[in-house]
Amino acid sequence: MEFRRMDEQLASENKTLRTRPGSLLLGPTGARLWADYLDPQPGFSGRFDFIHKINLPLLYTVTANLTDSFEPCRATWMPSRLIMEYEGNRLALREEKFITWNDCAVSCQTWTNRSGEELALRLGVDGEKLRETAEGVLHGTFPIEHYSFDIAAAVAVSDPGLVREVRISPGESRRFVIAAALGIEGRDSRRTLEERAASYTNGSRSPERIVSDHQDEYGAWFGKAPSFRSSDPLLDRTWAYRWFLLRHNLADPQFGLLRHPLFYEGRSHKKSKAPYSKGGWEFSKLINLSVPLHLMDARWYHDPLYCEGALRNMADHPDDTGMFCCLTVDTVMHSFANFSCWAAYQLYLLHRNRETMARLLPTLKKQIASWRSVYGNERDELMIEYRHTRTGKEYQPSYWYFHRFPKNPKDPETYTHLKRVDRTVYHYLNTLGVAKLCAELGDPEADVYFRLSEQIREDILAKMWDEPTSFFYDLHYQTDEKAFVKNIVGFYPAWSQIVDERHDGLIGHLLDPEEFSTGCPFPSVSADCPAYSRDGGWMGHFIKGRNGCVWDGPTWPYTNSVALDALARESKRLGHRYDREFIRYLREYSFLHFFDRDLGRPGLVEHYNSATGEPLSDEQEYNHSFYIDLIVTHVAGLTVESDRLILDPVDAGLDTFVLDRVKIAGLNVKITYRRPGTPAEDPDVEEGYRLYINGAEAFSSRRLCRAELPLERLLK
Repeated sequence: MEFRRMDEQLASENKTLRTRPGSLLLGPTGARLWADYLDPQPGFSGRFDFIHKINLPLLYTVTANLTDSFEPCRATWMPSRLIMEYEGNRLALREEKFITWNDCAVSCQTWTNRSGEELALRLGVDGEKLRETAEGVLHGTFPIEHYSFDIAAAVAVSDPGLVREVRISPGESRRFVIAAALGIEGRDSRRTLEERAASYTNGSRSPERIVSDHQDEYGAWFGKAPSFRSSDPLLDRTWAYRWFLLRHNLADPQFGLLRHPLFYEGRSHKKSKAPYSKGGWEFSKLINLSVPLHLMDARWYHDPLYCEGALRNMADHPDDTGMFCCLTVDTVMHSFANFSCWAAYQLYLLHRNRETMARLLPTLKKQIASWRSVYGNERDELMIEYRHTRTGKEYQPSYWYFHRFPKNPKDPETYTHLKRVDRTVYHYLNTLGVAKLCAELGDPEADVYFRLSEQIREDILAKMWDEPTSFFYDLHYQTDEKAFVKNIVGFYPAWSQIVDERHDGLIGHLLDPEEFSTGCPFPSVSADCPAYSRDGGWMGHFIKGRNGCVWDGPTWPYTNSVALDALARESKRLGHRYDREFIRYLREYSFLHFFDRDLGRPGLVEHYNSATGEPLSDEQEYNHSFYIDLIVTHVAGLTVESDRLILDPVDAGLDTFVLDRVKIAGLNVKITYRRPGTPAEDPDVEEGYRLYINGAEAFSSRRLCRAELPLERLLK
């Protein structure tokens, strides 16, 4: 995609945290360094993190004698940088600042003295941590007690006098460039960090050129992403924002247990913002629950490196059972339920990375064995969940169904282990993914896994489906009695495509205003559940605080993506019965990516009030769902199988769309559509629905339709 257009398209004024008014957010992130938030001051003051949650309060700032505050200021947030402008009667400041992939925090400042006296400026740093080691260069170390690394830093300025004091005469303007380079103490040498910082401050480039070069460098990553444009600006802008989300949450610590690149679930964190503190929950680590969600979208990126990196990190550091786990650089943590094996197979279908998948296959097989050992039982292939937090959907009411939803859900006497629909569907998909990878790679155990996946499917359909109410339910772990709570995970069997005509009534629940079609669809549990709470309390009590995760009613992007995938697949199975409903709910999901439904204010958080759409959490740029795959698979209609391409779009009501620069098994793929009778505003988009392979038309139809094209023929 054309990055500079995207940079302008997503620009937002004064993007900030709801829980910290006045704070400013920053779009670009480094491989290890990023800003949790910035204070409205020149330079980098606020809270900064490195690899994980660190809460550094200050990299550097500039103090001025003519003002104690730079508020109110105008801050323009863009994916590539932040522009801060302050206009006072005594001075004016314009600053453009950003963080580079190699972990440099760069500020280009223009100061104008509007007063009748001299303006005195001075570089501000933590004097206990950083000391001047050469003219205009400071160096030092930030000790980090709660991780196995300390942070080395070098700060360089374009005018060495700024370290002590620079004076600007009345009416005069001066420009400065300041850069801080951060690294790991003992791994990144002082000289290396000083050279990185000085490359911005040595005068070889103007500030304008520095900013322009950074835009090009930052934007180069997006050059390997497919492009999508349509007659619906909401879908177009959400598509652009979702690619930004992936880049914003891309990390490459190259340290400890995280030697390979990966996507974080988020760059923000809950609770404590105290300097150098560890307290509270953070998303900036490998969280195995969200890895497959990242893969579903990022697999469309031309380079599989980042998706493979997450899988390799988990494969290198499993727990004692062989199970994939959450990881920090220092710790193998717990494991969440996930569908990483299935996502790995989906990645393979696009990139045909046989060598990598052959290396990963033994560890993928271990996921099936470890789940059966830890969560299995002797009567069937349904998975028992013993801790309600481990599917990432804590406090779903079905765990308390057999005790009539007590006031205190933390009482262990009122909690029942369950055979869970979500974990079992993941188990099915993982087993099927391993079976198909075995078949692709010539592994003789393919039939073993195919048979097992079929048994899992049969058990889900036979035991979890309730014919009278047309829904899939969790089961009591000992008696198989159904917990009659309609959780959002009841739609997962449709998502995994194991349903048939016997289950045609399932989607009706998703569309019912009394159940899942609430004001902000889709709630995490049906609105007719006695424990339903649209804003996340439990039976009238906020057991996890105002912003806590409680899956008894709020709406999550995570499960919206799965439910929408299920809705589209069911629509296609039933002759496109639900196409209009799919695009309606896809647009509602898209609006969650913009505060107050304002396309000029991009931002996605963890969960929302399911009646009003009010954001309930404050961790912006939250990366725990998929969206790009919905556009490719269902709006453009492209599905990749081992031996063919399938075209089967829903009718999203669009007059035009173009999906371009898609790479599949070495092929360049483009899909276009112009509704018959629609004016030809884009001369490159011919009327009808068309597929192009390596620039040549391979399929055309006057209208949207289903078609299958053998890959063998396309690859010739």
